[in-house]
Amino acid sequence: MNRLSPIDAAQAFIEKHFPTCQGALLAGSVSRGEATDTSDLDIVVFDKNLASAYRESLIDFDWPIELFVHNLTSYNVFFEDDCKRARPSLPRMVSEGIILKDEGVINTIKQEARHLLQAGPENWSEEIITTKRYFITDALDDFIGASDRGEELLIANTLTELVSEFVLRTNKQWIGESKWIIRSLRQYDEAFTEQFVRAFDLFYRTGEKGKVIQLVHTVLSPHGGTLFNGFSLGKEA
Repeated sequence: MNRLSPIDAAQAFIEKHFPTCQGALLAGSVSRGEATDTSDLDIVVFDKNLASAYRESLIDFDWPIELFVHNLTSYNVFFEDDCKRARPSLPRMVSEGIILKDEGVINTIKQEARHLLQAGPENWSEEIITTKRYFITDALDDFIGASDRGEELLIANTLTELVSEFVLRTNKQWIGESKWIIRSLRQYDEAFTEQFVRAFDLFYRTGEKGKVIQLVHTVLSPHGGTLFNGFSLGKEA
């Protein structure tokens, strides 16, 4: 397909649809130099005349486009919500984004995003860590005891999410979804990430559970290990 380059297409899109906006960024895999054949264009727009923020998916200039449109204050709510979830999607896009247009607003917004990213998420309380230990233990026991292949696969998927979240949050790191799980792990500790991938890959390929079981125990050990006996949630004194 003969189409405009990502940056040219994004700039043409802004000129066509948002000619009076105050700022625009091209974010996502294209801005990081990680684009694939299925990559889309993540475009963030700042328009002071917009009443409220919105998101839209469309195709233009032969490119699939994910559009994130804000006025000059609405993005702050999304920054805050993303950080509370420990999944800083919008701050990451703004921080990494290539400037397509700027009428003096982008640098300030980028600085805000970078400050949030550098600060990291809030620390987990001991109560949260205890609760997460229990749910990981419960999933691990199910994993060890399962003999149905379909159940084993789905429990393993649950463990990948619970364990990756636990490792990252107990080390004050941002988490992610889907491909951002492994990216977040690699940003934190490449050696651990390789161990994590090898353990689950071995299970998915051969059904061998030992490496996954060992990995979970290693992750929980600094925080008291697995937890079942004595765990209580919501009980009144």
